Amino acid sequence: MPYLSNLIEGYRRFRTDGWAHERDRWSELAEGQSPKVMVIACSDSRVDPAQIFDVRPGEIFVVRNVANLAPPFETTPGRHGVSAALEFAVTQLEVEEILVMGHGSCGGCAAALTGGFDNAGHGAGHFIGEWVALLKDARDKVRAEHSDITPEAILAMELESVRVSLANLRTFPWIAERENAGKLKLHGGHFAIAKGEFYLLDGAEGVFRPV
Repeated sequence: MPYLSNLIEGYRRFRTDGWAHERDRWSELAEGQSPKVMVIACSDSRVDPAQIFDVRPGEIFVVRNVANLAPPFETTPGRHGVSAALEFAVTQLEVEEILVMGHGSCGGCAAALTGGFDNAGHGAGHFIGEWVALLKDARDKVRAEHSDITPEAILAMELESVRVSLANLRTFPWIAERENAGKLKLHGGHFAIAKGEFYLLDGAEGVFRPV
């Protein structure tokens, strides 16, 4: 198991260097957590929010999934993992801000745009297809604006995924209530892997600007 061995070696370095140097911090965190920000990010191995934002343990509450999506509020039976994380972060941890972070070269957004998992049925691709179907309206919009699947079209889809998630977040009553009361702020962002640049969505103008 070479990859597990690499992880174990990494843990040993962390135990000797990282954990030992912040022993008081870890002891404090063992008593509980109180992050002020929740980050909804992609599962992509290249975009670790803690690394990108250079934060210490306990500073951000993170949920990661394909294409950094937040689903709409639903009361149907099921295993709503992202919604459960949202509920915990907002109602229990009482985070003050939520950041939806998209990223460049997102395979989930590319799959949604190309329709590669459409009508996959049960089996391979079924879960992916159902999940990225959250971007169906966004896909129609991007396809109407771009005649081909170009890098510009894929980037447009990545940015739309952030906008879709922000709109879906506002369908949760306890999120909308807190935002309207000024107790919770929602943000959208995009990390360009190749350039190492982060862009923040300007809520007033609806465009992403470099920070």
